[in-house]
Amino acid sequence: MAEPQPSVLLNTGAQMPLLGLGTFRLRGPDEMHQVIDAALTAGYRAFDTAAVYRNEADLGCALRNLLPKHGLTRADIFITSKLGPRDQGSRAQEGCIRSLEQLGLDYIDLYLVHWPGTQGLKMGDERNPGNRAESWAAMEDFHTSGKFRAIGVSNYTLGHLRELLKGCRMPPAVLQVEFHPKLAQVELRALCRELGVCFQAYSSLGVGCLLSDPVVLGVAKRCGRSPAQVLLRWAVQQEVPVLPKSSQPERVAENGQIFDFHLSEEEMGRLSALDCGKKYCWDPSAVV
Repeated sequence: MAEPQPSVLLNTGAQMPLLGLGTFRLRGPDEMHQVIDAALTAGYRAFDTAAVYRNEADLGCALRNLLPKHGLTRADIFITSKLGPRDQGSRAQEGCIRSLEQLGLDYIDLYLVHWPGTQGLKMGDERNPGNRAESWAAMEDFHTSGKFRAIGVSNYTLGHLRELLKGCRMPPAVLQVEFHPKLAQVELRALCRELGVCFQAYSSLGVGCLLSDPVVLGVAKRCGRSPAQVLLRWAVQQEVPVLPKSSQPERVAENGQIFDFHLSEEEMGRLSALDCGKKYCWDPSAVV
């Protein structure tokens, strides 16, 4: 069985693995079972889902069936899910309960507000801040009860994060955003370090676009590694947790092999120099 992967310490005192499996677009019990089996074999111990992925139930079922096979228990894994934009605000408590029920869990290790806006409202709608605050208050209650071991946010900007900190009872443990060499999020990372918030990456491969970047290919050739491994290593070498996703078991295994090599300072610098503020995913900056 694979050795446990390195982790980061959250402000709650919990340890979160640096490597997790993203499950966006994994659909159906058969595909989920196959991918989770491959991930557990490869040493993954963290799994990221969301209400809007519509696969919480499939993930929960796969883990219940597969943990005994791998000699693991619920306490050995770290599960993240997220509150959907449709439940932002007055429906937040209902959304939180639904995620617990869909996953079939007594507790979730980390629960995030998925998006700063509210489904059905325009991004400039002045009701968005109030809805975010109401969602956070509900999640704080779930944290206090032990149903959520940690709570955090996703796709928040500097402004959204500062706004949250002005009125919250407890600070977020994690901020999960798009992060890769072309979007280094320097200011956001600096604020997270200052506040003790764990900065976590999604879309580390730039939705696949960075896999063919000449600089990434050059570093990969020099290291004898795949472009994906190089991009993931660039993040974890900065102690930024990553969530690569794939429906192919062999790719899942390959993406997990990022702790047995090291990028040189020069290679890290070449990759970091690609930063140009490029977003490949949705842009939350217009959400008030």
